[in-house]
This record gives sequence, C-alpha cells and structure tokens, in this order.
Amino acid sequence: MTYKHFEDLPVWQEAARLYELTDDFLEHAPQRMRASFRDQLERAVLSVSNNIAEGFERGTTNELLAFIYIARGSAGEVRSMHTLLLRRKWAADFKSEISNLRLVAESCARQLRGWADALQNSEIKGQRHLNDRGRKELERKQRAAAFEQRLLASLPASHPLRRAAEEKAREESGSV
Repeated sequence: MTYKHFEDLPVWQEAARLYELTDDFLEHAPQRMRASFRDQLERAVLSVSNNIAEGFERGTTNELLAFIYIARGSAGEVRSMHTLLLRRKWAADFKSEISNLRLVAESCARQLRGWADALQNSEIKGQRHLNDRGRKELERKQRAAAFEQRLLASLPASHPLRRAAEEKAREESGSV
C-alpha cells in the first residue's frame, strides 16, 4: 500500500497515540518524578512521531531508513524510561498505566523494524530518484501486485495457491 501523507501511516498513528497517552500520564504523574526526567520522556516520545514524519517527507529511501532507525531508537529510549519508572517503589500506583505505555512503545518499535526490513529489500530508491520511466514501472508493479492479491482473495480458502500465498505472508511477517 502507498501512503501520500505521513499522518496516514499506521506506525505514525501509533506514535501519535504513544504521545497522547504519555501526555495524559505526565499530566497526573507522581510529583517525585523529576522535571528533567519528565522533559526527557516527553522529548523522546515526540522524537518517535517527528522522525517518522521527517523521514517520510525526505526524497530517498536511504534518508527514510535513517529516520526510521532514529525513531526506533527513540521508541527504545521511551521503553527504557518506562522500565526505569517501573523499578521505583513510588511509581507502584502507576504500574498498569506505565506498563501500557511500554507496550505502545514496543508496538512502535516493531512496526518501525518491519517497515525498515521491507524498505531494505525494496528496489525503490525514493521519489527523488524516480524519473517518468521509473514511476511508470513502479505503478505497473503496484497494479500487478494489487491484481494478484485480488485474484488470490477470490480463490476458495482451501485452494493451494491461496494457502501458499497466506503461508508466505505469515512467514514474511514473522508470525509463523
């Protein structure tokens, strides 16, 4: 699937949800949480969505990949900070909320890794590198892939081609 705006990306939407949940948490977080810790957590959370957006708006796949890795690193930083909070006795009343935040950060990191893996195996170098011939070829490949998906979906669930395609998709997503 091709996205025209970073706001439409599922991973950006998850990163935005991580920010919203973190902002809500920080609004009523324990007073013992140091201002510097709060500030770093907020900056790390914002870094996830902002780096996804910045990479998306760049013109090459290599630049996008670099920003995906930065965003993934920020998601790891957020997860680390949540884990450190969970180790503090004074944060015990917030354990469930902090654990939930940690899960959302993990979800962002997993999605970013999957996206990076897909891009690394892609022939696409990015919009900046596409000429008219390259664009037409990319569109042709996308139409062919969409047709293949529609064709496979129209086959009975027991059909060997459909089963093979579904198995391949499971293997590629790592959910075998």
